[in-house]
Amino acid sequence: MYRSMFPRDIFAELDRLQREVQQAFEPEPNIRGFGRGGFPALNVGSTPQAVEVYAFVPGLAPDKIEVNLERGVLTIAGERTTDLPPREAKATVHINERFTGRFRRVVSLPDDIDPDGVSAEYRDGVLHISLKRQEAAQPRRIAIQ
Repeated sequence: MYRSMFPRDIFAELDRLQREVQQAFEPEPNIRGFGRGGFPALNVGSTPQAVEVYAFVPGLAPDKIEVNLERGVLTIAGERTTDLPPREAKATVHINERFTGRFRRVVSLPDDIDPDGVSAEYRDGVLHISLKRQEAAQPRRIAIQ
């Protein structure tokens, strides 16, 4: 009996297809965490002083990532190119699980973000975006006289 070197599990493929279709109809994530999936993977958290966004973009150069903030919406976009051999090389690719192509993630932010208090840092494949809250929105203790 002939056995393939790379067996295909039809149920795993159907499961993957179902997840991709579900993700296509999910709303964009916001600070409350609605939506899941997509590239890059995101972690979003907040403190009384700031909103912290971590985007996991391994293998990308920082100059290939575009970060924009407009009207309370943070957009992370860019493009990941392929490392596979060109088609002219007639190489056979057995597994290709790495995302390639253009990407765009959008996060709705609270109204109290200070547009002048935004910083971004890229290190070891992780893009960290810190968005400070406006001073007027900061919690403060009021002294009673």
